[in-house]
Amino acid sequence: MAPSTSMEGDGNHTSVDMFILLGLSDEKELQLILFPVFLGIYIVTLIWNLGFIILVRINSNLHTPMYLFLSSLSFIDICYSSSISPRMLSNFLRDEKTISFMACATQYFVAACMSLAECCLLATMAYDRYVAIGSPLQYSAIMVPGHCWKLIAVAYGTGFLSSLVETVPCFHLFYCGLNIIQHFFCDIPQVISLSCSNPFICQMIVFLVALFVGLGSLLVILLSYGFIAVSILKISSVKGSTKAFNTCVSHLTAVILYYGTALSVYMHPGSKHSTKHKVLSVFYVIFVPMLNPLIYSLRNKDIKEVLRTVTKRSPLILKKQ
Repeated sequence: MAPSTSMEGDGNHTSVDMFILLGLSDEKELQLILFPVFLGIYIVTLIWNLGFIILVRINSNLHTPMYLFLSSLSFIDICYSSSISPRMLSNFLRDEKTISFMACATQYFVAACMSLAECCLLATMAYDRYVAIGSPLQYSAIMVPGHCWKLIAVAYGTGFLSSLVETVPCFHLFYCGLNIIQHFFCDIPQVISLSCSNPFICQMIVFLVALFVGLGSLLVILLSYGFIAVSILKISSVKGSTKAFNTCVSHLTAVILYYGTALSVYMHPGSKHSTKHKVLSVFYVIFVPMLNPLIYSLRNKDIKEVLRTVTKRSPLILKKQ
């Protein structure tokens, strides 16, 4: 596709119709080593998250608000990882690591949508844990299925609209000349830094979305855990307080992993082209979606029991056949 020519100011400029993703490394040998590693991670991510969704779906004992939120989180992680991993994997094997302008915009839109939706869903899950521990007698009346689906819809809707608000103006900037993105996916800070237009408005939009959605969700999580801590301290028995705390450990671990790495990346904009930035991005974009179902399964007695039941039934079904 030939680049198009347009006018800006008094000069002619060639508008960019594709970008070049430099990826994690420009060493061919290292890329060939990384390909099977990240392919394995992507396959495991799909299997674990899809398996978690199916497990929750087929077992009536898991038809509770907490598992409804967890299966929604698994769906988000599948979409999030799939928006980035296939392109990254193909680039490991290609000499020309190009991505079209529209594909770049689409990749960022989907990735940002899922990332922001995950922030909202993690906040929703923190609220769910607060209700379960702070008001256990009213939990069933408050967290009814209809209410849970509304909370999930709000999380998805917020992610969609916030991503749209970021993507449309940022990819409507004028891009000319430079088209090399020093990253393995189309992340908005790297993209708008290539623009020939003034990116101030777009930078403010990205900042406000991160402030209200990202940090806003984190504030809800922190407040929820503040109330949870107060509720746990009111429990007289050590066994009861330990049990209540254990119901939050998995979620708290997932929050620390996700927000810890994401904040490490985006709170240091000056180092956005560094190797450290790429490594941290790999962790929260690639590894966290794989780890989430494992984190929630390892300490979960219900999931372990369901897995034992399914494992026991499988040989019996095969024998009958």
